[in-house]
Amino acid sequence: MAAPPTRYVYDGQDAIAYQVLGEGSPDVLYVPTAMVPIDLLWDEPVLARGLRRLAGGRRLVVADLLGAGSSDPVPVQESVMQAWADGLVAVLDEADSQQVSLIAMAESGVPALLLAATHPQRVRSLVVDAPFARFLWAPDHPCGLPEQVLPAYVEAFRRAVGSAALLDRFAPSRAGDPYFRAWWGRCERLAGGPTYFARLVRLFLSTDVRPALPTIQAPTLLLRRRGDWHVRDGHAAAMAAQIPDATLVEQDGPDHVWFSGADEEWLTTVEQFLDGHQATTTSRRVLATVLFTDIVGSTERAAALGDDQWANLLEAHDSLARRHVTSFRGCVVKSTGDGILATFDGPGRAIACATEMTHAVQELGLHIRAGLHTGEVEPTDGDVHGIAVHVAARIMALAEPDEVLVSSAVPPLLLGSGVTFQERGTHVLKGMPDQWTVYGVHG
Repeated sequence: MAAPPTRYVYDGQDAIAYQVLGEGSPDVLYVPTAMVPIDLLWDEPVLARGLRRLAGGRRLVVADLLGAGSSDPVPVQESVMQAWADGLVAVLDEADSQQVSLIAMAESGVPALLLAATHPQRVRSLVVDAPFARFLWAPDHPCGLPEQVLPAYVEAFRRAVGSAALLDRFAPSRAGDPYFRAWWGRCERLAGGPTYFARLVRLFLSTDVRPALPTIQAPTLLLRRRGDWHVRDGHAAAMAAQIPDATLVEQDGPDHVWFSGADEEWLTTVEQFLDGHQATTTSRRVLATVLFTDIVGSTERAAALGDDQWANLLEAHDSLARRHVTSFRGCVVKSTGDGILATFDGPGRAIACATEMTHAVQELGLHIRAGLHTGEVEPTDGDVHGIAVHVAARIMALAEPDEVLVSSAVPPLLLGSGVTFQERGTHVLKGMPDQWTVYGVHG
């Protein structure tokens, strides 16, 4: 079976490289780590043999994430997480793949988790090898790397890229193979220059998609090797506890990458998982970013204008809001009388929309406040329901005129976007459990 040709699909102006191999069902989307470009997958015999085995009786789609391999660089001033997930959706659309079994490796598993949460109807089942949802330490995530160590950790990556020195840690079982070592070094060099690659690694290792885990509906297989130096013990177990239908399988061995060590065992486990799960009918629940806006001083303004003029002004406001939400790929759920409720599949577009709206409505002589939260919602009968809706509404109520506030679930999903946040304190939200840290949007 010859290596498939590389093709391009565009998400807006951004080109994503992908390949298609084989025929059959189910469709399988394989997303390698950013360290291994898809154009070089087929030059490594063990990896190529494994991929062809996955393509046996199935249709295999492989893709480079934006910023990796033959795909365009990560877009500037956009949410990197959202750009990665959007690119994979564009590949599925171009390949006419309605529902896939998604296989992702280590860092590429981060956007794969987000894709499964935000587009549950597209993901039949999910496999993540060497998985993590948050790489850095937090009080509720003790297995993570201490944040103060991250700069040195990333610098070590930067110094090693291109030399294949990372193999000694990532694939010690094959580090002594001259051909494999030369191939790995070529992968590193073509994945991006050392400084660019270090930036990409920092983005992967600084993100946090744990809020998405409980909303993943697809059956999920998490695989790790007990001796993995990079993704340490505890990450996979924490994820398995949060994903509703997750299975954790641990194997012996020191390797981080799956195409070294006990590959037959890995492939057999994955194939049994893929073949054991039929196409699923997902519920209507989905991970979304909820936006609430509110016109400041609406009651006083209505009284001053009178019913007819106020109705005309509200109509102009609602029309403006719909245009902005639609232009950022969102959905206006409803008008709330003096504001709107809208949902987006990514917080980057939601924040950009809210920020632009706060400026645009001033041309109408109005001022608004906005609140956003990313969480699980369920669309029903032209409305949306769920705790996330209530959280967004409570956060909006805390905002000052012309201010956009977000919950703590939002900033970790916007690394690389250029958006900055300033903490606005910890609050008790009416009717909500616990305390919530709120952030103001700047930039």
